[in-house]
Amino acid sequence: MEAHHIEGLISEEEVDKRIKAIGEQISRDYEGKEVHLICVLKGGSFFLCELAKRITVPVSLDFMSVSSYGGDTKSSGVVKIVKDLDEPIAGKDVIIVEDIVDSGRTLSYLLSMMRDRKPASLRLCTLLDKPSRRVTDVKVDYTGFEIPDEFVVGYGLDYDQKYRNLPYIGVVKFD
Repeated sequence: MEAHHIEGLISEEEVDKRIKAIGEQISRDYEGKEVHLICVLKGGSFFLCELAKRITVPVSLDFMSVSSYGGDTKSSGVVKIVKDLDEPIAGKDVIIVEDIVDSGRTLSYLLSMMRDRKPASLRLCTLLDKPSRRVTDVKVDYTGFEIPDEFVVGYGLDYDQKYRNLPYIGVVKFD
């Protein structure tokens, strides 16, 4: 691993406050309904847990793991389903929960695949969004923070499987 250090970008307090606000918005938008959250593993798991606790309507959960990188650091554009959903989503109000939306390639594929499974509704929620990196048009319904094109870690995001457990969002700075 290259020599580096982590600089703070978004504090734990800011992240917590924003997740609470998103949870309140989802609770209003889905009042009288049940929402089915689909977490994209691994990074999305930290955000999903905190978000689900702040949603006041009934919530069900499922998990999915996709890979679009192989062994490289840049997205190949080829999406591989590593772990599919455990339950059908037909007729459910579904929100895909992501840690970060970057190029949009993987999510574009995932959203198309999910639409084919006939949910009652399908929305996308992400903790972090890097719109400057977008190569595919992806509509994000709930966004925590728009961030610059930096390599970020914390709150589920990793660098070589490290730093996922940071309670804030930091930028990896190479020395």
